[in-house]
Amino acid sequence: MKPAPRQVLSMGSVDAIKGILEKFKGHIIYEKGLSKNTAAAYTSDIEIFLKYMEERKETEVIEETIVDFIFYLKSRNYSPLSIARALVSLRGLYKFMVKEKAADKNPFENLETFKTHKKMPEVLSKQEIEALLSSPDMSKPEGKRDRAIMELLYSSGVRVSELVNLELTDVDLNERVIRCFGKGSKERLVPIGEYVVDALKNYLAVRMEIVKKFCPNLFVTKRGGKFTREGIWKLIKKYAKKENIEKDVYPHIFRHSFATHLLAGGADLRSVQEMLGHADISTTQLYTHIDRSRLKGMHKKFHPRG
Repeated sequence: MKPAPRQVLSMGSVDAIKGILEKFKGHIIYEKGLSKNTAAAYTSDIEIFLKYMEERKETEVIEETIVDFIFYLKSRNYSPLSIARALVSLRGLYKFMVKEKAADKNPFENLETFKTHKKMPEVLSKQEIEALLSSPDMSKPEGKRDRAIMELLYSSGVRVSELVNLELTDVDLNERVIRCFGKGSKERLVPIGEYVVDALKNYLAVRMEIVKKFCPNLFVTKRGGKFTREGIWKLIKKYAKKENIEKDVYPHIFRHSFATHLLAGGADLRSVQEMLGHADISTTQLYTHIDRSRLKGMHKKFHPRG
């Protein structure tokens, strides 16, 4: 299982941002009419983002980069207002980059739900996870596919961008491992459990009923092509609505839940860092903060001196 690494589709690079930053500053001052002070604030936010990328030695920007950047700002006690402004700055930059053909796509297109909250992002409870995993109609090939998608998201913690780029050759059911290409095309092997293996076997047995022609991608649509991030987004939203889950359920929440449940169960931080593909362990530590917040809430609610 050692074919040549594939290039993961990105939405711009650090070099592209650096190359267009001065032009963007001129655009927002002279075309958008923003004051020089506002333009300076925008530039400062973008430079913080560039510094963040350089510290992690990452060169490619994808949707999950923005999510991790929000975590980074939260961990350094940036106020919700400051985080919101940074996102506005980056959103404006990427809109301009797409217009100038410096990026193929704006990574903010499907991040409406990642607005700045005063608390850490929610994770799904084990009961909510079970409800989602049990929701697809297993009598249909598409139901078996959808179950396998959600099982894999939750049980491996892969990013949605990694999931849609998985190919059949990236899955080794005998060794119970999948090969992912993450940020910057970094390759890593992620272990998968018995539930995922069973779900994938069930799906692969009927995969040809969904797509009649050859497609190298693991997860395929009725039209015979690979899933997009948007397609996975809509799929998960559909099942969350069906199960009446009131939380904002989106693909990345499975990754949050995967990490939080592992750490709550006693997994060590370094192992979780490796499975998530985090370059910096401080990003992984944020999930310990989420679990501590939950424990504090439980203590306050149920302890007589909480």
